[in-house]
Amino acid sequence: MRRHEQSRVEATVHNPGTAPIRRPVTGRTVLVCVLGFFGVVIGVNAIMITLAVSTMPGLEIEKPYQAGLGYNAEIETARAQAARSWSVFGHIDRSAGGGAAVKVEARDATGAPVGGLAVSVKLMRPTDGRADRSIHLGEREKGTYLGAAASVAPGVWDVEIDADRGPERVFLSKNRITLQ
Repeated sequence: MRRHEQSRVEATVHNPGTAPIRRPVTGRTVLVCVLGFFGVVIGVNAIMITLAVSTMPGLEIEKPYQAGLGYNAEIETARAQAARSWSVFGHIDRSAGGGAAVKVEARDATGAPVGGLAVSVKLMRPTDGRADRSIHLGEREKGTYLGAAASVAPGVWDVEIDADRGPERVFLSKNRITLQ
């Protein structure tokens, strides 16, 4: 036995607490570690995919293809609306009981009231489509349209004012408001 081998053996025999005991790495140990690693990764991915699909289906509108086809028509309608230079003012008063009174005034480029329109207002919650309200306004006097809605909660709402003359939409406005 060589001298350096002899001293290591003696140190191990005399003081067994200083030498760490190591298990050999076998093929079975490596296989268990690799399978465990990929099992955890696949399990976490499956949970994340399930949560992502169940909370957001990814569909924003019912028929996205048809909406895409109508995009150019919407641009042309917006250009025609801008060329009219109308001034349309909307006002919503919320009562303490939760109802809301809606008033819309429409004036042309010269300031004259615009009558004969079918005006509707949509109140939409940005976070919950179940709370949306549609209000059809009646013309009280030329250029002034009034309507009411029940159970309108306070908070942030998207308001869409739509005015039609016959089958043609002549005005569309979308705004975000906060009701007290």
